[in-house]
Amino acid sequence: MTDQTIDPEVAARHAEKMAKKRAARNKIMATKDKTGGLLIVHTGKGKGKSTAAFGMVCRAIGHGMKVGVVQFVKGKWETGERKVLEAFPDQVSIRTMGEGFTWDTQSLERDVAAARAAWEAAKELMADPSIGMVLMDELNIVLRYDYLPIAEVVETLANKRPDLHVIVTGRNAKDELIEAADLVTDMTMVKHPFRSGFKAQAGIEF
Repeated sequence: MTDQTIDPEVAARHAEKMAKKRAARNKIMATKDKTGGLLIVHTGKGKGKSTAAFGMVCRAIGHGMKVGVVQFVKGKWETGERKVLEAFPDQVSIRTMGEGFTWDTQSLERDVAAARAAWEAAKELMADPSIGMVLMDELNIVLRYDYLPIAEVVETLANKRPDLHVIVTGRNAKDELIEAADLVTDMTMVKHPFRSGFKAQAGIEF
């Protein structure tokens, strides 16, 4: 490895540039003093919407927060995240309410009833003052099929407790929910192993 000597003038310009960047950043950060509960939406065709949401749940647990989780349409699968969260029974309440995906049940009446039951469970968790975060996993799928009125859901979320964080996941988030949210992430699929013949695998999909 050879020694590299940095031109003093180059170093001085770099230092000046970094100082200006820090000053600009500090000026911006000085205006960011709000705290409080956020409405967060993870949507898009890419993989990782629920995975990212459960990562935030784990982060909240690490800060000593209590969390409520409602899974709207995935059914009672034995997932890795469920096993992890069940290790924190004093901090996490999990409600897996879905009957499975719509193409499994083939029953509109059952799907609507399951969606309503999950929504009522979500509202119950939101009303618990000890809970600081509620994850509504795959609620967007329920809303996409109009199993719940979007106006009712948006109004309820807009009137949540000021200190409560709510995360909603699922493809095809409706415009009304996106408009109401504080943070929206649209996950874009670039490549997916399913298209190369890979099936769902433990530790990756569940």
